[in-house]
Amino acid sequence: MKLAGAQAAAFLARPDGCRAGVLLYGADAMRVALKRQALVRALAGPRAAAELRLTRMAGADLRRAPAAVRDALKAIGFFPGRRVVLIEEAGDGATDALAAALGDWAEGDATLVCTAGRLTPRSRLRKLFESAPDAVAIGIYDDPPGRDEIIQALKTAGLAQVPPAAMQALVSLARSVDPGTLAQIIEKLALYKLGAPDPVTEQDLAAILPETIPADVTQAAEAAAEGRTADTITALARLAGQGVTPVALCMGAARHFKLLYAIAAAPGGAAVFARHRIFGPRRDRLARQARRLGPGRLARALTMLMDTDLALRSPRPPPGRAAVERTLVRIALAGRG
Repeated sequence: MKLAGAQAAAFLARPDGCRAGVLLYGADAMRVALKRQALVRALAGPRAAAELRLTRMAGADLRRAPAAVRDALKAIGFFPGRRVVLIEEAGDGATDALAAALGDWAEGDATLVCTAGRLTPRSRLRKLFESAPDAVAIGIYDDPPGRDEIIQALKTAGLAQVPPAAMQALVSLARSVDPGTLAQIIEKLALYKLGAPDPVTEQDLAAILPETIPADVTQAAEAAAEGRTADTITALARLAGQGVTPVALCMGAARHFKLLYAIAAAPGGAAVFARHRIFGPRRDRLARQARRLGPGRLARALTMLMDTDLALRSPRPPPGRAAVERTLVRIALAGRG
């Protein structure tokens, strides 16, 4: 079975319906590792490794010993509780061994969890988990964690009282940092609030954040394309703190809006997505941005960025950061009309 979006997030939080196996795949190894960690914890609890109920194997080893995964699934543990067999960095070459193991799976066997890199829809490994009984395949894409995922991470860290203002700050922060950094921030926030009965506030979050959080130009451009003016300004401030020049900001934003224009101008945008190898939630997000602005507004946005770029390269350039910020904020506001 294939799961995506809210269904995938709900399953990873509470994988009660899966017994035989789960495949997590994606291009970003960090994102896949974080989801795998949460899944194993949800399946077998936090002490699975200490109680010898977690067996790790490398996908490459299955070619030399294809029966090893089947033997691991059927092994009897010393401690009571659900067991997990983790196959890391699996690929299509491990499909035959995994297919035999899943085909021979029976009630009482361990649950098989596999991780893999980017897999195309034609991948044998992906097709195996999508079609096998009692198995699930979930693609992990380069998309920021949603509100539900952040709430689950906060609960896991013991932070149950997070008012709307602090939650919105965390949601905005999630768009600016990678999932690993966000997990570290939540862990640090939990330690900061340890023993404090009062709810989490924006001031608490500000107190534990580093002075500059890494960002990239795409984040500022996406915030502008989605009409999030405050996040646009925040992302630009972080980029300036990293030493990114106004010209580089302008060029990076122009690349993003050229992509959006190509999507908006093409019927359905399917050819553009295929050419740039954009799939999953990121494809949906770009499609929403393109629909929000439309070809006309996107063309005007590109003109504004080009004019700003020329002004920045002129003999008497305007204040660079202010010029780029003004342009992107105007683009953000344009989509509200």
